[in-house]
Amino acid sequence: MKSVRDVAIAGKRVFIRVDFNVPLDDQGHITDDTRIKAHFPTIRYVLDQKGKVILASHLGRPKGKRVEKYSLKPVSRRLSELLGRPIIFVDDCVGPEAEKAVAAMKEGEIVLLENLRFHAEEEKNDKGFARELARLCDVYVDDAFAVAHRGHASNAGITGYVSECAAGLLLSRELDYLKKATEDPVRPLVAIIGGAKVSDKIGVLEKLTEKVDTLIIGGGMAFTFLRALGHEVGKSLCEQDMLDVARSIMAKAGERHVRLYLPVDCVVAQQASVDAVTKCVTVQEIPKEWMALDIGPASTTLFGEALADARTIVWNGPMGMFELAPFSRGTFGLVTFVASAHALSIVGGGDTDTAVHQAGEAARISYISTGGGAFLEVLEGKTMPAVEALETCGGER
Repeated sequence: MKSVRDVAIAGKRVFIRVDFNVPLDDQGHITDDTRIKAHFPTIRYVLDQKGKVILASHLGRPKGKRVEKYSLKPVSRRLSELLGRPIIFVDDCVGPEAEKAVAAMKEGEIVLLENLRFHAEEEKNDKGFARELARLCDVYVDDAFAVAHRGHASNAGITGYVSECAAGLLLSRELDYLKKATEDPVRPLVAIIGGAKVSDKIGVLEKLTEKVDTLIIGGGMAFTFLRALGHEVGKSLCEQDMLDVARSIMAKAGERHVRLYLPVDCVVAQQASVDAVTKCVTVQEIPKEWMALDIGPASTTLFGEALADARTIVWNGPMGMFELAPFSRGTFGLVTFVASAHALSIVGGGDTDTAVHQAGEAARISYISTGGGAFLEVLEGKTMPAVEALETCGGER
């Protein structure tokens, strides 16, 4: 797989698939521009090589229709502010308007195309749509790791109609770091998996029991495991149909001598709200009408001690409902332990990323991935359609 550094760019139209799927408030203002900034190394490299930059992204889930609140216009404005240069915004991503704008480009200019997902053909990986996108460029660069696990027209289909393809600097960096964690990690390797549901992460959990030395399970999914061990969990999130799966994962970890940690205490409340009455109880004492919404201080300390000898840490998913202050201490406390560990630390997933930034520890984490689903699929050992497509560039011309 070529890197963008391996490709002659000067004077060429370079189509860069980016991930500008940023959060917006009710007024359409961007609330976090981290994903935009993540692509700056690739964008600036192409500009420095005197290429013509064509940026394409999705935003939200417009389901194949033009939905104004998912327009990339606010992204165009923010991108211009951050780069300190004009951005040519095009009101579509294919067709006469897009082709005219690209044809008029000069070296060093940047065009941002409108939301790819305004066309249903994008997610269907439609060949005709992919061919239309390919007509806009001489070189295709994929820099969108966060959607690399999806085989869409703009990151898989397009490569069949372009003679030269390459990975952007962000995509390359993401894959390099995950390779360090999954293929030949410095051990002990510790994985922290949180979030709501076991069903969302079965494959990952099963695969990790084959790879890691220590597995820490927190968040809502932990209570399915605790219920599988016979504990009453009150009204805590629990997937009854996943109890056998949880037992199987615990058994597999035991067979492979993987140290598996679950919460020993938790913060409980009768409802998930900022002003809820809370109390801290052991996992054996969760009241019948209460729900666990965070790990407790003893669990945070226990998990921190489990990281003491770690040399590689991979983390996906918060320890509780950290977006509400009463239930944030467990996640934020674990962030501090991960940041303080003498280990390569790799964090992935939007919620975990947000927690790391809110805790003020981003600078002390080795790498924060831009991907959630893609991050998990790499951990699970799945192939990435977009990465495979780069390796077979030009196959359908």
